[in-house]
Amino acid sequence: MNDLQRLKEMGITVWDVKRPDLFPNNADKAIALPSSCKLLFVSDAELSVQDAWLFGKILASMKLSPEQALSLPSRAVANLGEHSLNWCWFAGVSVQTLSGVNSLSSPALSILNDDQDAKKALWKQIKRYEN
Repeated sequence: MNDLQRLKEMGITVWDVKRPDLFPNNADKAIALPSSCKLLFVSDAELSVQDAWLFGKILASMKLSPEQALSLPSRAVANLGEHSLNWCWFAGVSVQTLSGVNSLSSPALSILNDDQDAKKALWKQIKRYEN
């Protein structure tokens, strides 16, 4: 029985490996993103309902659907394999360079919710790449 089957039997169908070092067989493998993923959201913070709402609004302004975005913690970016990303948004974490990808940087979404200046700065970054 493989690990996925064991997790399924325990009732765990979706999970985020917070400690890849505990799973040595998976630690060195590249993360494969689906070709439909156009935006990678990189954040180490858990998103609240309000954060998720704001994220959805920003995606819509970029003409992207939630199905075209995925989220990863910052430590996982180094394990990215081939991808079709157009955007990588670093929220509240250090920006890492991804070749051929437009990088956005902002405070964590929990801060962005209440900071109009930070929202404007993020919007300017998005517009700069769109032009």
